[in-house]
Amino acid sequence: MRILLLSSAYNSLTQHAHIELKAMRHWVGVAVATDAQAMRQAVSQFQPDLILCPMLAQVIPREIWENHVCLILHPGIVGDRGANSLDWAILNDESHWGVTVVQAAEHVDSGPIWATYEFRMRDTSKSSLYRDEVTRAAVRAMLVAVRRFESGLFVPAPLDYSRPGVKGRFRPVVKATQRRVNWECDSMDAIVRRIRSGDGAPGVLDEICGREVYLYGAHREGSLVGKPGDIIAQRHGAICRAAVDGAVWISHMKVKGETPRDTFKLPAAMVIPEMLDEVPEVPVPLHADLRAATFRDIWYEEHNEIGYVNFRFYNGAMGTEHCRRLEQAMHYARSRPTKVIVLLGGRDFWSNGIHLNLIEAAADPAAESWDNINAMNDFVLSLLQATNHLTIAAMYGSAGAGGVMMSLAADRVFAREGIVLNPHYKGMGGLYGSEYWTYSLPKRVGAVMAERLTEQCLPVGVHEAKAMGLIDDVIILDDLGNGGFERFRDQITRIAEHVAQGEDFAGQVQRKREDLEMAERTKPLAKYRMEELAEMNRNFWGDDPSYHQARTAFVRKLPRPGHLKCSAAQEAGCGNENCADALQTAANRCAVAAGGWAG
Repeated sequence: MRILLLSSAYNSLTQHAHIELKAMRHWVGVAVATDAQAMRQAVSQFQPDLILCPMLAQVIPREIWENHVCLILHPGIVGDRGANSLDWAILNDESHWGVTVVQAAEHVDSGPIWATYEFRMRDTSKSSLYRDEVTRAAVRAMLVAVRRFESGLFVPAPLDYSRPGVKGRFRPVVKATQRRVNWECDSMDAIVRRIRSGDGAPGVLDEICGREVYLYGAHREGSLVGKPGDIIAQRHGAICRAAVDGAVWISHMKVKGETPRDTFKLPAAMVIPEMLDEVPEVPVPLHADLRAATFRDIWYEEHNEIGYVNFRFYNGAMGTEHCRRLEQAMHYARSRPTKVIVLLGGRDFWSNGIHLNLIEAAADPAAESWDNINAMNDFVLSLLQATNHLTIAAMYGSAGAGGVMMSLAADRVFAREGIVLNPHYKGMGGLYGSEYWTYSLPKRVGAVMAERLTEQCLPVGVHEAKAMGLIDDVIILDDLGNGGFERFRDQITRIAEHVAQGEDFAGQVQRKREDLEMAERTKPLAKYRMEELAEMNRNFWGDDPSYHQARTAFVRKLPRPGHLKCSAAQEAGCGNENCADALQTAANRCAVAAGGWAG
């Protein structure tokens, strides 16, 4: 079939839908459409048999849904209607939620139902739920709906609120006052729930010493206390604010501005530095008791001759300091009497490479870009040179750009089924990239495939990644229930312990050491790095400002025209940015070639 993905952004869910439908041998087009005219143009050009809307913030024009079956992936249970479905589910502390495939009709979210899947809610943010449980349920529901449409026999069920199983209802847009936090009265759990309901967007509007800011990244604190409302601690850019029954860490803030261009998310301490002169930095040990509730973004665990380096960075972005601390954690892991080191990234993202927001906020963005990529390289080098251990990169969350290349420095790479990999940089204004990718990527996939991946700038599904050698295997989770990350970790643990206990472990380590020595004699790692950084130097300080322009547009969420993702764009090297939730930059400039659709 000819299936058009109509979406407001080429986000992780849209990318996953694109990958799955292509694997089913459908002829797939992707239109990033921000208004009604862009939708009309996309439909007119592609002439689809079916339109799927993984993430659409605009109302589909009547002439489109009257003449085409348009299926919308709504992040809510059957009967749920409204733009803030997941927000309300968190605010109301729902135990279960779901995703429903609804046909576009006169009233938004009220059309016939093609498929639905439910899942248990997890105590986390809206963004984290969306990237994990919602995405897994949405893809499953979408594939069922496509098969039902393809059969030509399925009759979707009308929305009928009189049926016992229909528990949803219309929910209005959440008002800012309904998320508002009262630090002198609200409990820690209530504060965390409100901030998490607005994570990603729009955030929770708050006031700190007369300054209006939006709050993001809430974490409970289990031991620190203080006067409700006071900022009582800071740690690695996060601040801790006291509540009536405990305290809450806030990892990120954004100053309220007149337009999206005015301001963007930054580590909380960077937003209010003048208010933190007397606030102590409260460290947490690298090898800490994980039962204590607090904010931590890097920690180390050790069991049965396996060392686990855990890292959880907001939106997968790694600033200079993140990279330095992760390098230190890696050196600590290498110093331990273990056999295998596992890099276990976050459940939202594995990594998306350098921290574009911190670079944009720097007094000298080019210099901060340089410092950031060198810090990333230092960490990757510490992984490449871990010749007394075998190393495993365990990817539960999606990854992009330097985050993908970082994982390739490990001896084994495992990825969860259902994530998306974007092993390229060029969508960010022609950025060349580093992380020793010119060494690691061709070694895994060959020179031809390495060039294709980095030039075409297309998302890669994990099964395709395994087939080409980009990763070693796919970790398959068997259901949509809670505990997905725990089951993933259990499998990784069994793999790591099997490797450590294998009869040929010593031989594998010896061969690894010999391979690196041979590679150094052929072409030293330092030369790969020098060549990559020479290209990055041109990106940062050269005559072409494309990288700086693209970064500013991405960070400040400047509007871009709608576009269609086509094979002509692929051949031109266009594609999506390094962040899994970002719009394409280069592809926006591409014209659509007749009959040239991706698929």
